[in-house]
Amino acid sequence: MAGHFITVEGPDGSGKSTQARLLAEHLGAIYTREPGGTKLGEKLRNMVLDTNGEGPSDQAEALMIAAARAQHVVEVIKPAIEQDKNVVSDRFIESSVAYQGYGRGLGPEKILEISLFATQELQADLIVLIDVDAPLAANRRGKNLDRIEKAGDDFHFRVMEAYRTMASNEPDRWVVIDGSGTVDEVSKKVINEVELRLGKHARD
Repeated sequence: MAGHFITVEGPDGSGKSTQARLLAEHLGAIYTREPGGTKLGEKLRNMVLDTNGEGPSDQAEALMIAAARAQHVVEVIKPAIEQDKNVVSDRFIESSVAYQGYGRGLGPEKILEISLFATQELQADLIVLIDVDAPLAANRRGKNLDRIEKAGDDFHFRVMEAYRTMASNEPDRWVVIDGSGTVDEVSKKVINEVELRLGKHARD
């Protein structure tokens, strides 16, 4: 039996990175992140998010993230799952669909196609969406922002709406969590919902 692959999604400022770490810790799972998770992935991450210079074009951004994801799957995610280990990833395919497909306007279908090529068709068993409204997310992002976080309010609104659309279209694979509470409050909701969906056996 293969391990479970769980991803945690949400807009910048949602608190999803913290929740991904807490969930992985609770499950005894491998924690990883995107873009990144490998030496190559982290180099590409820095190039994508760097605020110095002009930065990549929208298309180049999408392909750089896909390249990082391809390496991530081969080097980290697939081997772990095949060894019956649970994996929790901070972002995966759905981030690309939301950010590059909808946010950048490149088209969700095209980005999904590129992403599935990169992952060799691998998708998450369960996707946890940390749902927060735009004003709260903007406040949490603060002022020290990376290149994507600096995108305008309209961009971040499109991203959040994209997440909500994807979750409503595929409710069996998505768990939507209100991210407006404290870290502990949100964490309890995430853990309860994940264990409800995957069963207590999800925990090592």
